[in-house]
Amino acid sequence: MNDTTPAIWYGGDYNPEQWPEEIWDEDVRLMQQGGISLVSLGIFSWAKLEPREGDFDFAWLDRIMAKLHEGGVRIDLATATASPPPWLSHAYPEVLPVTETGVRLQLGSRQQYCPSSPVFRRLAARLVQKIAERYSDHPGLELWHIGNEYGCHVSHCYCEVSAEAFRGWLRARYGTVEAVNAAWGTAFWSQNYGTFDEIHPPSAAPTFRNPGQLLDFDRFSSDELLECYRTELAVLRAATPAVPITTNFMGLFGAADYWKWAQEVDVVSDDSYPDPADPESPAYAAMTRDLMRSLRGGQPWLLMEQAPSAVNWRRRNAPKRPGQMRAWSLQAVARGADGILFFQWRQSVSGAEKFHSGLVPHAGTDTRVWREVEALGAELKSLSSIAGSRVEARVAIVMEWDSWWSLNQDALPAHLSYVQSIYSWYRELWARTVTVDFVRATSDLSGYAVVVVPTLFTASAAALGNLAAFAEAGGHLVVGYQSGITDETTRITAGGYLGALQETLGVRVEEFAPFATADLAASAPASVELPTGVLVGLASGETPATVWAEYLHATDAEVVATFGHGDLAGWPAITRRATASGAAWYVATQPVGSGMDDLLDRVLGDAGVTGVLAAPVAGVEAVRRGGRLFLINHGDTTVAVEGITVEPRGVHIGEA
Repeated sequence: MNDTTPAIWYGGDYNPEQWPEEIWDEDVRLMQQGGISLVSLGIFSWAKLEPREGDFDFAWLDRIMAKLHEGGVRIDLATATASPPPWLSHAYPEVLPVTETGVRLQLGSRQQYCPSSPVFRRLAARLVQKIAERYSDHPGLELWHIGNEYGCHVSHCYCEVSAEAFRGWLRARYGTVEAVNAAWGTAFWSQNYGTFDEIHPPSAAPTFRNPGQLLDFDRFSSDELLECYRTELAVLRAATPAVPITTNFMGLFGAADYWKWAQEVDVVSDDSYPDPADPESPAYAAMTRDLMRSLRGGQPWLLMEQAPSAVNWRRRNAPKRPGQMRAWSLQAVARGADGILFFQWRQSVSGAEKFHSGLVPHAGTDTRVWREVEALGAELKSLSSIAGSRVEARVAIVMEWDSWWSLNQDALPAHLSYVQSIYSWYRELWARTVTVDFVRATSDLSGYAVVVVPTLFTASAAALGNLAAFAEAGGHLVVGYQSGITDETTRITAGGYLGALQETLGVRVEEFAPFATADLAASAPASVELPTGVLVGLASGETPATVWAEYLHATDAEVVATFGHGDLAGWPAITRRATASGAAWYVATQPVGSGMDDLLDRVLGDAGVTGVLAAPVAGVEAVRRGGRLFLINHGDTTVAVEGITVEPRGVHIGEA
């Protein structure tokens, strides 16, 4: 960013093309009044900028950019390619995407393009080139915003263009069709391919599809979206090498491998819409914030979108309660955000999102929302000293998109939710005010005292070896059930489940025995009722366990807890093996309640890890950043925290 950059950005999406120009001056005046310092401009304006193919109109954009610059509002200028105009698919109908069941999607919504389409990429690049040529030297330009929420509505396309692109991706990855056959195990069910031309996307089929093909198509689909982004990135890099570039991620979004994407942006941006009516939302939102911070190794990030109050796309759209918008915004700042932005500036009066809240509501500025907007703008200015600072964590959670994609398939031991598995651990650490980073299984783990590995279903030998090395070197490793089950091609891990981790953990998995339930794959944060088993041997005696069980042998590990009833009664459920000055834990179920408490007491205690608060208070979040202590009370009653009174949905910011 440049020398005029405010410490913490404040603003949101601005869509002036939806409004008559006589309102624009009022917009700028209100932005100044509300402390707005940055707006995202032009995200959905392709049809306005290029109303007919090759016919460009930038006059209106020139005028609003001049007004914003004169008003002291910086510009995050979008490439406007998120929603192609009607003329594009009318002239080139092959650009429209095709679903898994063969339905070609049509106009009337947004994001109606095949990510592999060379026509879309060519026309998008031409538009970006025109924008870059015109505004690369504009004094109001602060940041480039490529596309918008890639894959949100069309993450996979099954058209013939995508099929040919998939074949090309496979050629680049494997070299020969024989290597594809080996990776996918096509000897099963007579699926052996003779040429690449015989391979198609895994569309709807009579029964279970090939797991290796499904996983590779997920990887390909993420990469094709990324190639769309890179096409525009190349244009902007050439035109303005010094201007930072971003695109907005969507938290725990399954279709795009954000570890890979994060290397292509200068700053991570996130769109986050937790449900005000869900009591789990504060912890779940904290998890997404920590992921965004982690994607580029702790670098500060931007909260690019959130709602000032209600959204418009749930079955029931609850408004944010008084103080909740401030609390959730400051939660993002506490967890590493250097920008707090919203969708959108003015609440729309037409279109599909007219009931989505805006910073300027339908009811105008004599409203609770606007008063909270003004107050937050003033408060963010007072926090300038923490901008650029980092958040320290001694605990890490491993997250990998390959495992997420693999667990979304059918024909598995049980339908498990990868996100719920991660959240089950994160939620308990959050409640203890233990700050968490997210890492890859192959990351450098040496800076952490504790590494938790929930359900790492698909893992390479190198990944498993890296985790084993962390424990053997004195780290405290906690490995959850359904980890190390397949390698990166979905073939069962060589040497048995867990692979190289067997020796480090001192266990061997003989057979799976998941608990019976109608839905193990419910997504976080909504709670799900699960049948429970009993664990015996933890500090609390008998404690509950959910989701999973298995026949486990402790070959070289202490049995910390056993299953307490049924066919598995007496079998190991939680084990621990001492390793140098550390330990390797294996958890063959999902402890809850006192069971999880006892387990984390032991793990964190052994590792010397403490929370921000010595005595956590239910519903109170505590984070340190930049020498400041953030205490956020997400509850409905006033609480006292280490002698500090915090009002309902209130935030106290003091010295750390």
